[in-house]
Amino acid sequence: MSDIKTVAANMKLQSPVMAATSVEVRNQALGAIREALLANQDEIFAANKLDLEAAQKDGVAPAVIKRLKFDKSKLADVCAGISDLIGLPDPVGRVLLRRELDEGLVLVRESCPIGVIGVIFEARPDALVQISTLCLKSGNCALLKGGSETMRTNKALFTVIYDAAVGAGLPAECLYQVEAREEIGELLACDQSVDLLIPRGSNAFVRYIMDNTRIPVMGHADGICHIYIDKDADVDKAVRIVVDAKVQYTAACNAVETVLVNRGLAPAVLPALVAALEAEGVEVRGTNEVRAIADCKPATDEDWDTEYLALIVSIKLVDDVDEAINHINAHGSHHTDAIVTQNAGVAERFMQLVDSAGVYCNASTRFADGFRYGFGAEVGISTSKLHARGPVGLEGLVTYKYKIYGTDHIVGDYATGKRSFHFKDLG
Repeated sequence: MSDIKTVAANMKLQSPVMAATSVEVRNQALGAIREALLANQDEIFAANKLDLEAAQKDGVAPAVIKRLKFDKSKLADVCAGISDLIGLPDPVGRVLLRRELDEGLVLVRESCPIGVIGVIFEARPDALVQISTLCLKSGNCALLKGGSETMRTNKALFTVIYDAAVGAGLPAECLYQVEAREEIGELLACDQSVDLLIPRGSNAFVRYIMDNTRIPVMGHADGICHIYIDKDADVDKAVRIVVDAKVQYTAACNAVETVLVNRGLAPAVLPALVAALEAEGVEVRGTNEVRAIADCKPATDEDWDTEYLALIVSIKLVDDVDEAINHINAHGSHHTDAIVTQNAGVAERFMQLVDSAGVYCNASTRFADGFRYGFGAEVGISTSKLHARGPVGLEGLVTYKYKIYGTDHIVGDYATGKRSFHFKDLG
């Protein structure tokens, strides 16, 4: 077992070298990774088969096993994501501000990588590919810890990715795989070397990370997502959107958990909505008002604060958009929430006042995804407001530095009145 503290310290020292690599070299590395994944797919699939067998033997829930699976479809998706990533502009070295402070004294604000990023993520093998390639494209070094349920798959994927990246000219310290669970504690103690932690997992796990490290943490704990069906909604559209948001990928953090229905439309929409959900195997829980219109199981107060990650959805009636907004802001996780309505004014009020990273009109919450945003996948979804929010792609993995170009400028000349600032933006 390697000493994570030493690994992180070496990575920190080499992170400026990684940051200075050209976009051509980084893109070549991504291309090499894509080809290596395709060339080594049989070994990767074999490792994944062993992980799936072990998960089934351990009684892992079917919805979770779906996330563990890495097959030809998932391989095609991650390879397409890498191709998209290669085509995206370089986020590093962009001039964000150029200002002449005085004659011959120029200030430049320029984008640069964060440095060393530690990502602790759930047992989803495609996440390892997405995270590592995003970090490389953005010029960051990364320490990666995946879920133990896909230990064999992660090892196979990491080996392919690392060998291809280094073989294409990236520094040997660009990536490191943290394999043992006990090494997480060591990683959390690397506050002198790791610049940012991105945890992906359960609420309890993310809270544990936040409470046990001095490293800045970015991410989200829960995905309690809502859809509000307004009185001016199209019933067929509402049913279609809710079913997609619940069923298309039930175990995802952007799946809908609570549906709020305007009382004025409830008699028209609830029977069709409950029937459509139950036809997909969804357990519907509703308030007494809901159950008086459409037969379903009773909901409790706990349901409004629960991320099911399963084929369960809770339904509640509200008077208007303001009651829906208040419920979402009180019980939601500020992840992704949507409204279904044909009323543009109501839609705008909802989208303005719901305090979430993603707010949608007439669209499934499942669109909350870096790949679907054109970010070339994501390292995670952030519900915080500093430093990045929503799906975190390339833009969320860079910060900036200030550079000043002068000749023999000194502050003393300005303090004594010899010189003065004239602040002129140079574009």
